[in-house]
Amino acid sequence: MKLRTTKRHFREGIKNIFRNGWMTVASIGAVTTTLLLVGAFLALMLNINHMAGGLEEDVRIEALIDLTATEEQVNEIGSTIEQMDETESVVFNSKDEQLDQLIEEMGEEGTTWQMFEQDNPLSHAYIVKATEPSNTEALAEQINNLEHIQEVNYGQDVIHRLFQFNEYARNIGLVLIVGLVFTAIFLISNTIKLTIMARSKEIGIMKLVGATNGFIRWPFFIEGALHGMLGAIIPIAAVLTGYYYLENNLSEQITYSFVEILPFHPFAWQLSLIILLIGTFIGIWGSVMSVRKFLKV
Repeated sequence: MKLRTTKRHFREGIKNIFRNGWMTVASIGAVTTTLLLVGAFLALMLNINHMAGGLEEDVRIEALIDLTATEEQVNEIGSTIEQMDETESVVFNSKDEQLDQLIEEMGEEGTTWQMFEQDNPLSHAYIVKATEPSNTEALAEQINNLEHIQEVNYGQDVIHRLFQFNEYARNIGLVLIVGLVFTAIFLISNTIKLTIMARSKEIGIMKLVGATNGFIRWPFFIEGALHGMLGAIIPIAAVLTGYYYLENNLSEQITYSFVEILPFHPFAWQLSLIILLIGTFIGIWGSVMSVRKFLKV
């Protein structure tokens, strides 16, 4: 495409925005309303995924070894676990280390456990991390099938519910966002369609004198993209202002370690870019849907 032609398309696209007056305001308003909801859902979903991912990364398997196992058998179990495909790391935790940890964690009450230092009733254990959180259950089952394994713990019920919740949250969030985007495309396409109808004769004349479909389309694509980008400004400002307030006023009041929201930077830039791209996509696709039938002469 020639530079002169490109300039002409941009000039016509910008002119159309001012030429259509209230129709432009209605179109931008539809995008703004939708992107406010999309932006809020995105901020929520990204933070839920962040917190859920942090919990998933902290998942560890504790494999307790039979008290009857010899030192050689204990070492063999460790080597076998290390060779498993789903294993990322293996740390040996001796029963003496576990007893020391228990005494330290219980504080004054832990002194009663000091009587067991000579005859420690605890078991040696291997702390295992899977390559992927989703592999934890399968890896735990493999470890549990090994000889001289007394018990395998990894918070089975909690982990299963956590993975299930993450899956539901992601799917529901995705469906809601896609639904909102398609609603915005429908609204903006109908709005742009009304502006195109007023120029249908002009488009017909351009077709008759030899103008290509691409030559006619481009100004409308640019107009739609500008509608989307202008409609994204208020949602970006509103969502980021609210998020900045939450980060600065609520983060210190949250006492649970796993409830940790994403830092404002670089989250603000990432969210702004996503909203801007979605807005641009909504505008362009809405124009595509609107202008298509008017090019058939």
